[in-house]
Amino acid sequence: MFDAVRARLTPAGSFEPTEPAVGLFVDGPNVFRNEFDVDLDDLRDAATELGRVGVLRLYLDEHATPGLIQAAEARGFEVIITSGDVDVKLAVDATALVSERTIDRLAIASRDTDFKPVLEYAGTAGVETTAIAPGSHGRSDALQNAADEAITLEP
Repeated sequence: MFDAVRARLTPAGSFEPTEPAVGLFVDGPNVFRNEFDVDLDDLRDAATELGRVGVLRLYLDEHATPGLIQAAEARGFEVIITSGDVDVKLAVDATALVSERTIDRLAIASRDTDFKPVLEYAGTAGVETTAIAPGSHGRSDALQNAADEAITLEP
């Protein structure tokens, strides 16, 4: 078995390694709660530290405030608003990108154990995984244990 290495062709005709493509999926209703002091810039910075951000998505329900939507879009997030359960849409989208090999690293920001199967699937598909918790009291041990790496955002 061998590890695939991403590289790009330089103008001189040689190959150089590139950073892994990161997909960050944020469970808005579980991350942006009053008890957590999570900042959109902190989430974006966490993704940037993992590699080259290729997908930056914030999933929200129909109760999201226009201010949050505008702030997210201003920071480069693609905002996905669902009328139903945010978890299902996020899980399906993340699994699809893993299956398509669009990303090299999947990062999920949530405290919801519903995303454990998504992280496990990504791991079996050879995609590195990161669980991002909105704070130490918002951390899911199940998510952290299913991921290759765990990050806890602290105010």
